[in-house]
Amino acid sequence: MTIQTPAATAASAAPLLEVQELTCRFGGLVALDRISFAVQPGEIFGLIGPNGAGKTTLFNLISGLTPPSSGAVLWRGTPITGLPPFRRNRLGLARTFQNLRLFDGLSVLDNLLVALRRQPGESLLGGLLASGSHRRADRQRLERADQLLEELGLEALAERPAGTLAYGDRRRLEIARALATRPSLLLLDEPAAGMNPSEKDNLCDLIGQLRRRHELTVMVIEHHVSLLMQICDRMAVLDFGVRIALGTPKQVRHDPRVIEAYLGGAPP
Repeated sequence: MTIQTPAATAASAAPLLEVQELTCRFGGLVALDRISFAVQPGEIFGLIGPNGAGKTTLFNLISGLTPPSSGAVLWRGTPITGLPPFRRNRLGLARTFQNLRLFDGLSVLDNLLVALRRQPGESLLGGLLASGSHRRADRQRLERADQLLEELGLEALAERPAGTLAYGDRRRLEIARALATRPSLLLLDEPAAGMNPSEKDNLCDLIGQLRRRHELTVMVIEHHVSLLMQICDRMAVLDFGVRIALGTPKQVRHDPRVIEAYLGGAPP
């Protein structure tokens, strides 16, 4: 099921995110070697590569979980390389994880309310005194949570403990929780992992819908090359920590280095 995505922002526009010569070493192992690219506002940008290519490590550097050995991360042209993850989130950067990080003992609704409560600018005293402004904020959070549950198809599961959900529902809950922080850039780390073919088709539709409804820029890591070929405006290919290709899905599909390194010797 192919998604007809709108054209990416013109190349002359200022990038939302840039990575410049990013390198990451773990002891003597070079996990990433001088990776550079820019992500334009409004596009869906994919990362592919074999296991161990450095894709999740790159997400960790972008989101602030791992410091780079050298290089820089820029947000709207401003360096953010030294900022911790929560500061990057407040700027508008949110992510999901390959290994789900939900509060399994909390309900689906409460998982969202936790994310919605982690917003700056609220008074602790107002919460303790149950002030009018605090009660209004609580109502707004609940309305926002209900909206996200409906949008992600989880409204019927709102009171279920997150740990009891089917795997595909857990994946969608983590996406909803990331959206609760109102990001400009959403990083999705293998969102189709563990899904059946029908669920993967639905995920393709969902990512396109979320991009349009929330005016999102999306970066996606996926092992399912065909999925990324359907939804991405552009993509980068990593192999052993090196960027070997960058371009549209059509350009990447026919790049000899990609065919040799990852796609099994013939265009998909």
